[in-house]
Amino acid sequence: MRIISVILLFSFTAVSPLSDLFYPHGKGKGDTLNVQDDIRSPAVTLQSPFSFFGHTYSQIYVYKDGLLKLSQKQFVSGGDIFFNPSLTCLDNSKGGVISYNQYSEGSVLSRATQDINQYFPEVTFAASWVFVVTWDGVPYCGHPGKASFQVVFISRGTLSFMLINYSPTNPTNQYVKAGYNTTKHSFQILMSASSISNLIKTSNVNVPGRWAFWVNQGSITPLPAVDA
Repeated sequence: MRIISVILLFSFTAVSPLSDLFYPHGKGKGDTLNVQDDIRSPAVTLQSPFSFFGHTYSQIYVYKDGLLKLSQKQFVSGGDIFFNPSLTCLDNSKGGVISYNQYSEGSVLSRATQDINQYFPEVTFAASWVFVVTWDGVPYCGHPGKASFQVVFISRGTLSFMLINYSPTNPTNQYVKAGYNTTKHSFQILMSASSISNLIKTSNVNVPGRWAFWVNQGSITPLPAVDA
């Protein structure tokens, strides 16, 4: 089996309002909540298959430590894809909310369509499916502070995109490694503890706190990082 690892952008936050960039989330928005102390969610069947770097995936697992795994129901060439924000341990039994939802109609699709057309004007795109995963104020294991971040998968047919959203960030002694790394494509950001508070200022689409990627074929490289 060929494993492709992807490291998502990760934010470490104090108790503060989540960024306005965040898509709707939480129990009040109809999300499914991860059970406290569960390492991961059950396999979530995607309402629309998601194309990532030339392979199509039909399931996703949401892990409490920030890990996401896209999975094919049956073994085929390409294997699973693991999204690993960092090795940081998170403990939602002590607070915070981990939740996810998928949409095939409504205002979330309209918002996603607007975002993708703004960031990738060379594509005429109308979203037909969106999957939103949010870690909201989840405490670290044995370490002061909490983490809040969000990943959004957006697709229509074989066109697939990914957004990562940040909340305001306070300094921490936690080392951060961010980006993605697959067999053939990679993009990395390395941040030390001293620069973590600048995370909300970074972007590859000139929108501080947000990163956007065109991921179905891995043929579109991100724009240079912007430090606002």
